[in-house]
Amino acid sequence: MVKNSHNIQPTEYFDLASNPMHKQYLAMKMFFVDGKTADEVADSLGYTKSTVYTYANRFKERLAADDGDPFFKEPQIGRKKIDHGGEINDLVVSCRKKNFSVPEIKAALDAQNIEVSERYISLLLANEGFARLPRRDNIERSQVNSPLTCNAPISEAISRKPDKFSSQLAGLLLFLPVIKNYGIDRLIEFSGYPETKSINRLSSILSFLALKLSDVERYSMDDTWCMDRGMGLFAGLNVLPKTAWFSSYSSGITRQMNVAFLDNLRQLWSNCGLMSDTANLDFTAIPYWGDDDPFENNWSGKRTKALASIQAVLAQDPESGIICYGDTTIRHKNESDVVLEFLDFYHQDGDASAELKYLIFDSKFTTYENLNKLNNRGMKFITIQRRSKGLETKVANMPAESWKNVKVMHANGKGRTIKACESTTALTGFEGSVRQIFIAPKGKIKPAIIITNEFDLKLADIVRKYSKRWLVEKNISEQIHFFHLNRNSSGIVVKVDFDLVMTILAHNLYRLFAQNLEGYSHCESKTLFNKFISNAGEVVISEHDVMVKLKKKRTLPLILQELSEPSNVSTPYQWLYNRPVKFAAATST
Repeated sequence: MVKNSHNIQPTEYFDLASNPMHKQYLAMKMFFVDGKTADEVADSLGYTKSTVYTYANRFKERLAADDGDPFFKEPQIGRKKIDHGGEINDLVVSCRKKNFSVPEIKAALDAQNIEVSERYISLLLANEGFARLPRRDNIERSQVNSPLTCNAPISEAISRKPDKFSSQLAGLLLFLPVIKNYGIDRLIEFSGYPETKSINRLSSILSFLALKLSDVERYSMDDTWCMDRGMGLFAGLNVLPKTAWFSSYSSGITRQMNVAFLDNLRQLWSNCGLMSDTANLDFTAIPYWGDDDPFENNWSGKRTKALASIQAVLAQDPESGIICYGDTTIRHKNESDVVLEFLDFYHQDGDASAELKYLIFDSKFTTYENLNKLNNRGMKFITIQRRSKGLETKVANMPAESWKNVKVMHANGKGRTIKACESTTALTGFEGSVRQIFIAPKGKIKPAIIITNEFDLKLADIVRKYSKRWLVEKNISEQIHFFHLNRNSSGIVVKVDFDLVMTILAHNLYRLFAQNLEGYSHCESKTLFNKFISNAGEVVISEHDVMVKLKKKRTLPLILQELSEPSNVSTPYQWLYNRPVKFAAATST
């Protein structure tokens, strides 16, 4: 282009050429049309004599090759043709025949570096005679299999260059402010977990979390989550690693690493005021469908029978819902000592701020001898005494005036009224007496008998405390259904104890995510996923920030208001090259 061309006259344009192609054109015009010598052309335009002859010979060769105009290109009228060989058309049609929606087709094409808009796909499908898909629920969408057989790119750290892409699970990035605000990223970086040659420690753990948080039911060799760049960005990668990586990574993790990480998380929850003076404990059986030789039979409440499984324990704070402990190394011979092991875990650093006072569990969790050990260590317990005919007779003979009405509250503010009374009793192997609280039978429900060494709290407070233990049973059910603890028949193998730790962390992230969402703080993880996280969007990475444009959803304004705090908008993420992440609503559906 000619510099400052807006200040020259039209006749001067041909004498002030600075563009190389423009100068070459003038040189050839002077040499062939005006009849000037090579020396004259060189002096006029600042060339050497040999350069003029070189341009002249090249000009003749281009004319002889008949390969278009040597200096000027003919403008192409209309839009630029995208699909030259029909490959895009074939891919789009193949996807629609497998019931892929337009956004799903676009995500599949993006994975192959084919950049087309959703409108282009819609018009192509209309021209091919396809009607719009009927509305589908989440179950139907999850059953759609990809018809594309393309290789996922090798997982590596994201590029520093600006980028733009779409993601079917861009809502997963809503967890980034939670991870950063609570400093969970720093705990991961300074943990003892390994890192690989190409993926660092933080990105490795975040890759596992991405699967847990996104309701991936089963790790299988044909999963398409390793194509979604939004899930990769969550971990600071271009895409998540392939399935074989997850299996090999978990094989290098020991129980000591998991315990140390859980302890650091427990201290973090305590420092953030998320741990009360009470912990609810319960067992759960994780079924195993492979060779059952190394496994014992444990009772599975979900299947109402004993089966070969891995016995695990969970400890949860009843106030915040945070799970602070998990263990899958339990055998029949040591399951009654788990309560003492948990106590040692809770106080292993001599942390004075860990003011754990109450342990709540069911009747089969431990023995009366261990209850005596808890009592000697100054720990209060609340548990259920196993029923017997003598106890049922004692409940039936209690005088009517000794029964008191107790209101048990639920998470939604509602509750129910029960009748309870109390006395004291002695236990075999327990020094001294314990408090015995009877809950009256109702209909076909038999009476429940609570025993505790806490004599200072009122009867109603004891009953309410124990009633919250049912929350841990509810959350264990949630772990099995949403986080898929009982699905160990995957195409790849992830060590169960590490998988439980990742499940606990994912569960806690959902609780932290929901605690400030008015009206949703009591919702289960599955509900939160469906209402907030399961959302597609467009991600724009610039030199200064990462902008996530989420698709319109009924609950989107609520979460955008929560994330509009200055601390969330300006916080840099080191695994995204210190770029802040900003969220907005997409301008189109």
